[in-house]
Amino acid sequence: MLVQKYKNMLSGKSVIRELSEFATARGQEIGYENVFDYSLGNPSVPVPQEFTDACIQMLSEMGTNALHGYSPSLGITSVREAVAASLEQRFGLPYRKEHIFMAVGAAGALAHAFRLVTEPGDEILTFAPYFPEYGPYVNLTGAVLKVVPPDTDNFQIHFEKFEEMLTEKVMAVLINTPNNPSGVVYSAETLQRLADTLRRKSQEYGHTIYLISDEPYREIVFEGVDAPCVSAFYDDTVMCYSFSKSLSIPGERIGYVAVNPNCKDAETMVNMCGQISRGIGHNCPPSMIQLAVAKVLDKTADLGVYETNMKLIYKELTDLGFTCVKPGGTFYIFPKALEEDAKEFCRKALQYDLVLVPGDTFGAPGYFRMAYCIDTEKVERSLAALRRFVKENYYSE
Repeated sequence: MLVQKYKNMLSGKSVIRELSEFATARGQEIGYENVFDYSLGNPSVPVPQEFTDACIQMLSEMGTNALHGYSPSLGITSVREAVAASLEQRFGLPYRKEHIFMAVGAAGALAHAFRLVTEPGDEILTFAPYFPEYGPYVNLTGAVLKVVPPDTDNFQIHFEKFEEMLTEKVMAVLINTPNNPSGVVYSAETLQRLADTLRRKSQEYGHTIYLISDEPYREIVFEGVDAPCVSAFYDDTVMCYSFSKSLSIPGERIGYVAVNPNCKDAETMVNMCGQISRGIGHNCPPSMIQLAVAKVLDKTADLGVYETNMKLIYKELTDLGFTCVKPGGTFYIFPKALEEDAKEFCRKALQYDLVLVPGDTFGAPGYFRMAYCIDTEKVERSLAALRRFVKENYYSE
C-alpha cells in the first residue's frame, strides 16, 4: 500500500518548480532567450576557476579510493579541520573539527539540524517570508513548522507576533539571512533582540530553544550592507551552510552543519549527526567535492553580477510605482504586487513572458518574488516587457 501522505503531496507540487517547467516549455516555443524567467534560484555565474583547477588536479594525481570512496560518517577529517579554521578566522569563534559535520547541501544540513533538537510533536518557528520547502523539511520529521507573520515594512522580524507564538512547545527557531525570498539581511539589532528573547524564554521554560541559521546566501551581500555572524549572538546556534550559491555549484550538493563551539553539547550534537545519517540516508557527501571545496574556502564565484541586476530591477520597479524593500543580498527581490491577488498578477505577467512567483507560497500573500540570477543582458531586455505589462494592465487610461 502506498504511503498516503506522500501521495497527497503530488497535488501540492512546488509552485516555483511548476513555473520553471512552464518557462522551459515556453522557451521551446519562442526561444528561451525570449522568456524572462525569474522563477528559479539557480546560480548563473561561472564556477571559480580555482575550483575547476582543484578538481582537475585531484583527478590527475589522486587515487580512486581517496576521490571516490566513502568518506567517514562525519566528513573527511582534513576538510572539517579546514572549514573550522576558516570559520574561526572569519568570525572569531573557536571552531574545531569536532564542531563540523559535512552535509549534502543546505537541505541535508537542515535535515540533521531539525532531528538534533526536536521530537515528533515539537514546534519550530520560522519567519515569513520564508523558503516554502521548510514546510516539508520540518513537518516530515514529525515536528511542526509554525510561521510568524511578516513585518512588511522592512522584512525584519515581527517581534510582537513572534513572542505570542514562542510557547513552551517551541524547541527551535529557524532563520534565513540573507533571506530568500526578500533579499533582506537581518541587522545586528534584530539578531541581538532575537538572541535576548531566546535566552529569556529558554530560562523561563526550563529547556534550550535552539537557533537554526540557514545561511546559503551568506557570501552574497551587497556594498554597504552589514551581514553579522548569527552564531556570534547566541551560543545555542546551529549553522547550516551550503557552497551552492557562493561557488555556483548547487548540483554538487555540498555543505555543512557547524554547531557553535560555545554550545554546551556541541561535540555530542555533531556526533549525533552521524547517527541521524544512518536513518535518513543523507550521509557521506561526495569525497572529491569535499576535498575540492576545502581548497577554495576563501574563494567565491564572481558574485557582483547579482548586485548589478538588483540595481537595475529595483530602480525599474520603484520607477513604476511598486512598493519594494531594497535587498541587501542574495539574488531575490520581493515587491508588492499591483493588485491584492498576487497569483492573478503573476498569471497576467505570463502573457508578457515574465515568469514571476506569487508570494503566497512564501507566506506573504500580495507580494511576488523575482530570482534575478540571469544574465544582465536578459535583465535589461526584460524591463521593456515589465513596463509594457504594468502600463497595459494597471496604468492604462
